Amino acid sequence: MGDKASAHPGAAGRAATADHPSSVRNVVLVGHSGSGKTTLVEALALTAGAVNRAGRVEDGGTVSDYDEIEHRQQRSVQLSLVPVEWAGCKINILDTPGYADFVGELRAGLRAADAALFVVSASDGVDGATRMVWDECAAVGMPRAIVITHLEAARADFAEMTRVCAEAFGGDDPDAVLPLYLPLHGPEGPDGHAPVTGLIGLLSQRVFDYASGERKEAEPAPEQLPLVEEARNRLIEGIIAESEDETLMDRYLGGEEIDVKTLVDDLERAVARGTFHPVLAAAPAAEGARQGIGTVELLELVTGGFPTPLERTAPDVTTPQGSARPTPVCAPDGPLVAEVIKTSSDPYVGRVSLVRVFSGTLHPDETVHVSGHGMTDRGHEDHDVDERIGALSSPFGKQQRTLSSCIAGDIACVAKLTRAETGDTLSGKDDPLLMAPWAMPDPLLPLAIQAHSKADEDKLSQGLSRLVAEDPTMRLEQNPHTHQLVLWCLGEAHKDVALERLRTRYGVQVDVVPHKVSLRETFGDTATGRGRHVKQSGGHGQYAICEIEVEPLPAGSGIEFVDKVVGGAVPRQFIPSVEKGVRAQAAKGVAAGYPLVDVRITLLDGKAHSVDSSDAAFQTAGALALREAAADTRIHLLEPVAELQVLVPDDYVGPVMSDLSGRRGRVVGTEQAGPGRTLVRAEVPEIEIGRYAVDLRSVSHGTGRFDRSYARHEPMPPQLADKIRESLEKTS
Repeated sequence: MGDKASAHPGAAGRAATADHPSSVRNVVLVGHSGSGKTTLVEALALTAGAVNRAGRVEDGGTVSDYDEIEHRQQRSVQLSLVPVEWAGCKINILDTPGYADFVGELRAGLRAADAALFVVSASDGVDGATRMVWDECAAVGMPRAIVITHLEAARADFAEMTRVCAEAFGGDDPDAVLPLYLPLHGPEGPDGHAPVTGLIGLLSQRVFDYASGERKEAEPAPEQLPLVEEARNRLIEGIIAESEDETLMDRYLGGEEIDVKTLVDDLERAVARGTFHPVLAAAPAAEGARQGIGTVELLELVTGGFPTPLERTAPDVTTPQGSARPTPVCAPDGPLVAEVIKTSSDPYVGRVSLVRVFSGTLHPDETVHVSGHGMTDRGHEDHDVDERIGALSSPFGKQQRTLSSCIAGDIACVAKLTRAETGDTLSGKDDPLLMAPWAMPDPLLPLAIQAHSKADEDKLSQGLSRLVAEDPTMRLEQNPHTHQLVLWCLGEAHKDVALERLRTRYGVQVDVVPHKVSLRETFGDTATGRGRHVKQSGGHGQYAICEIEVEPLPAGSGIEFVDKVVGGAVPRQFIPSVEKGVRAQAAKGVAAGYPLVDVRITLLDGKAHSVDSSDAAFQTAGALALREAAADTRIHLLEPVAELQVLVPDDYVGPVMSDLSGRRGRVVGTEQAGPGRTLVRAEVPEIEIGRYAVDLRSVSHGTGRFDRSYARHEPMPPQLADKIRESLEKTS
C-alpha cells in the first residue's frame, strides 16, 4: 500500500475468475448521490485493464451500463457488480446507489461484501445518511476505508476533508481515521487552481506521479519531505497504537526507526480487523491517461488490507422449518449455501439472479433448493421449491462472461431461476437451508394504481409480481377496505422507477390515482328509524315494515344487532333478514359511503303480510330503516390514527415534533435511542402522513426514519369531515 511494487493488472477482455476464497475480495462502495462512486468504479476497472480509455468494455457498453433508467435519470438506481483482477485477486466491486430511496440496493451490497469503501466528495463533505451507514458497519465490525474524490474541484481541500472524516467517522478515536497518502499539486492554472497530479506515500515517502498518464514512482524532492513529516508521524503512531506487538510503541518512542514492512503489515491487519480506517485520495485521469490518480493505491489497499471471505462469519442458517443449523464455513467443498442478493429481468434471458456463495460451489445446470422468507404480506409469492439453475456468468458491462463454477466467497450471475427472489437462499436439494434475512426498510409511501386499459389489466398482475420479486423494499397491497391496489415505495424516486419499469420492462401502463384512507362512520347520538317497503305490482307484492333504534357504542365494538320484537310483529323467520339488510347497508355507509361501525341496532317493532312479506322485502326494509335513522342524527366520520416511532438525531427532535404537531399529531413520549439519537413516539391521523416518508427526509436532512402501525379509528374534526362530505357531493 504505497510501498509495494506496482501490481500487474488482470488480463483485459476476459471474465475475472477465482480458484480459492483467499483470492477473492468483495468490496461495496458507499456514499451519497453525486459523490463519484460510479466514476471511481470505471476508473478502477480502467486501471485494472478491464476497459479501454473511453470507459467501454471490450465488447461494447460501459462498466455501469446496466439500466436505461439510470441513463435517463442520470443517477444510479440499482446495485451493480464490476469484477476486476489485480495482483492475483478477483475483486468484486459492488457499486450502490447513493440516493436514499434505493437504500434496499445499498443493504444488498453490504450483505454481499466483506468490506466497505466510503466515497466522500471533497466538495460536498459527509452527509448524515452516510454517517448512519458507517455506524451500521461499525456495529457488525465490517472493515472500512475512505476515499476522497472530486479533488479537481476548485475549492477542494484534502487536509480539511480528512479532518471532517476523522470527526464524522472516528468517534472516540480520531487517530483511527488517517490518510495514507497526500495529494501533490501541479502548477496553478489561469484560474488560480493547482490540479492534483500525483500522490506521496506517507509510509514509503515515495512520489507516485500520474501527470504523464501512467503511474510513475520517483524519489521526493527535498522540499516535499518536510510537508509530509507531521502527517507521517501521526500515521505511524496510529498504526503502532493498533499493533498487536505491545513493544512497538516503546521502541518507536525510544527513537528506533520502525521498518516500513512492519508498519505495512500491522496496518493491513488493523484494516482487516476493522479497527483502523485509512483515508485515500482519487482524482480523474488526465486526458488520454490509462490510470486515474489514486486507483493503483486503492487496488493495493483492497487486495492487501481488506479481508478475504475466509475471514468473514457467514449469517446464521436454519432449516426452512426453523431448526438451527451450524453456521456455514467458507469452503468450496462444503455444503452449498448461497443467497440471492439481487434479482433483475433481462429481455433475452429472462430473470437473472446475482448470487453470493457463502459455502460450497455452485455449478451450471445443477438442481438446488430455493427457500424464501414467505413475505406474502409484501405481495411476494411464498415458495420453498427445487429449481434447476441455468448458466453462470460474470457481468462485463452489458455482456455476460460464462463461468464454469462459482466457489465459496465469490459472486456470480445465475440464469433461469424462475421462482427465486431477492433474499432467497440456495442450498442443496437434499439439505434445504434458510439464511437469516438482512434488515430491509419498510416502504411507507403509498402509490395507488390502476390499469390504464383492458390490455394493461391483463398484464398488470404479472408485471407487479415481477417487480416485487426484484425489489424486497416494495410492498404490494390489495386494500380490502378501499378496494385499491397500492404499491408501497420508499420515496418519490423509488416510485418513479417502479412506474417506469412497469411501462418499459413489462409493457404495462398504469394510472396513478389518489390514495384513499379507510375512513368509517358512526352515530353521534341515539336515533330511531322506520323502514317501510310496501309495493303491489300484480302477483305477489312486497310488504315489510320494521322499526329500529341505533345507539353509539365504544370504539372497536363493531356492529351489534339486538332483537326486542314482542308479540310476533315481525315473524321469527324474517328477523335474520332485517339483520342482513341493516348489516349490508352498514357496510355501504349511511352518510359519506364509508362503512358504519360501533353501533347497536335494536329491532323494536314491525309489520308483516301473510302473503307479500319475504326475506328480500325485510332486507330492504332494514336498510331503509337504518338510512332514516342516520338522517335524523349527526354522523361522525372516523379516521384511522397511526402510532409513529420516529428515530432522529437529537439536533432534529424540535423540528420533527413541530412538524408532527402541524399534522394534528400528539407526541406521547420521547426517549434516548443510543448516543445522539432520540425516538419520538406520536399518534397522527393517517390522512396526514401519506407523504411523511418524503417529508421526514426533508425535515431531518435524510437522517430520520420511522415506523408506523395502526392504533385505532377516532372522530375526525367536524370541519374536516364537512369538507370530505362536500367533495363527495360535488363528484357524485
